[in-house]
Order: sequence, then structure tokens, then C-alpha cells
Amino acid sequence: MRRLVIWSAPLVLVALATTGCIATRDWVNENLGKRQVQIDDRFSRVDGAVKDVGDATKAAQGRADAANDRAEAAQGRAEAAVGKADDVNSRLSRLWSGRNKRTVVETLHVQFAFDRSDLSDGAQTALLGIVKELKTNADLSVDLEGYTDPTGTREYNMALSQRRVESVRRYLIENGADLARIHYIGMGPLTAANSEHAKLRRVTVRLMVNPTD
Repeated sequence: MRRLVIWSAPLVLVALATTGCIATRDWVNENLGKRQVQIDDRFSRVDGAVKDVGDATKAAQGRADAANDRAEAAQGRAEAAVGKADDVNSRLSRLWSGRNKRTVVETLHVQFAFDRSDLSDGAQTALLGIVKELKTNADLSVDLEGYTDPTGTREYNMALSQRRVESVRRYLIENGADLARIHYIGMGPLTAANSEHAKLRRVTVRLMVNPTD
């Protein structure tokens, strides 16, 4: 009986050790599994963050490209404005340099309605007389100066005076006047009492004779 007890004790210890090893292995596996889940979750968050950064970078690049396109368009408009300004300066210089070389034959004022640049029937009839004179005498040329009243901003009135000049010039050309003999410029607003504003909305047409010497 004593031998049986003695031999049974080691077997119990071995069984306990075996059971402990299995429990430890299960615990390790369980914790490794949890750790793997945590690692996978962390990688997923990192991948999401990287994707978000990539999307944000693409969006920022798109905005930068759009801003660059707007800047190029603005530069184009600025260059066009400079070109128009140079054209105006050129016409001014041409008119100024030739002011003493030609003589005024006739002066006509073409009137316009408020904030309008279209020609009235009376203005068209008067301009046909100018066209007839230009066709009859090759030594004649015409100077056109556009004006507005002071209502509104100077920038707007400069553009309006130019549109009025263009209306007169276009009508002269459409009716047979020689383009090379027409000098034109928009001068912008004039200043006068309110009661005189209607007289300021005009294009002054000067029929000029060139020197014969």
C-alpha cells in the first residue's frame, strides 16, 4: 500500500505539469492572438492615415494648379490691358505730334444718350456728310475724341468713351471711309454743371486737312 502511494505521487506531478504546460500554451496563444489583432488594427489605422495624407496632398495639388491657372489668366488680362494702354498712348502721341501739321476744316459733335454708345438717326445722317467729304478729298482725315459726363467711376467712363468712339469709327468705315485716315481715342469724363451733362456725352469729330507742302 505504501509503494502504491509513493509511485502515485510522481504521476500526479507529471499530470499537473502537463496540464500547466497546456494552460500556459493556451494563454500564450490567446495573448498572441490579441496582440496580432491589435497590430492589424494599428496597421489599418496607419494605412488609413497614409491614404488620407495622400488624398489631402492630391487635393492641395489640385488647388495649387487651379491657383496657378488663375494667376496665368490674370497675367494675360494684365498684359492685354497694358497692350490697350500702349495703343491709347500711341494714338495720343500721334495726335499730339501732328496737331500743328493739319488744319481743322469742320467740327461736328455727335451726342449720345445717358450710358449709351449707339448712334441716333440724326448722328448717322451727320456722319454720312463726313464720309462724303473724305471720299471727295484725299487730303482730308478725321479725328475722333470720345467723352462722357462725370457720373460713375473714371474707369467705367473711360471704357464708355471708347465704345462711343468705336461706334462712330465703325459707322464711318462701314459707309466707305478709309480706315487709315481715321484717328480716334476715348478721353473719358468731362466736368460741368449737372444741367450741362447732356452736352458732355459726345464724340467730337474734327475733319482735318493735311498739309500740301
